[in-house]
Parts: sequence; C-alpha cells; structure tokens
Amino acid sequence: MVRRAAGVSDVQILGMGNEIIECLRVARMIERHGERFLCRVFTTQEIAYCQRRHQASQHFSAHWAAKEAVLAALGSKPPEGFRWQEIEIRSDSSTDRHVLLHGSLQELVEKRKIVEWKLSLAHCRSHATALVLALGE
Repeated sequence: MVRRAAGVSDVQILGMGNEIIECLRVARMIERHGERFLCRVFTTQEIAYCQRRHQASQHFSAHWAAKEAVLAALGSKPPEGFRWQEIEIRSDSSTDRHVLLHGSLQELVEKRKIVEWKLSLAHCRSHATALVLALGE
C-alpha cells in the first residue's frame, strides 16, 4: 500500500507494467512506414512532442514502451477494436508525464477503479524503458 500525504486517503497498487523497447527497431519502422506508422500508434500531440526532440526515435520508443507498460498494468489483453491512440502519454516537461486513456480502455479503468497513474520513462541510444503503476483506493 502507498501512503499519501496527510489528509489524503491511502491508495493501493492495482497494477504494474514494465517494458523495454529497442530504439533501432522503432527508428526502422518510422523510416520504413513514416507517417502511416506514427499515426497508427501515436496521437497528434505525442507525434508533435517527440518530433520536437533531439533523437526523436528515442522519444517515440519511450512513448511506445509506456503504452505497452500501461496495457501490462491493466492486467488484461486489449478489448476488441483497441487502437494504440487510446493510450496517450502526455509529456508536459522533461519530468512531468501523464497517462491519458480514451475509448474502451477508459471504461476498463473505471471498472478496475484506477484513479491515478505513475509513469517513469528512460531512454538511451539503444533502448527505451517505461515503468507504470496503476493506483486505486
């Protein structure tokens, strides 16, 4: 159990996901499939964020790792009709990141009573990794 600050109720870890992705694999997919690949996997906001960064493919890799980790934290396979854009990783700064879910995944989150996500991303030239915690009361 994770204890919050005074006056805030306790939360439990309802799920955890961890993923590692090879950056070269993602770079090759972007090179081979371009916008078609990017638009299938990432939201327009994620694409804009990653493309503004030096070594964009490393950032795309980290975001993809985070999406995979979110699925693992949910503890179930994606619902039928699932689209990768239903998982959105918002990066407001170099350290402030948020998980936003849309569509059928949002319904799953409500059913599981997940109230908060914790996300950590890291990457280097060769790999990107993400750790996600799903928290609930």
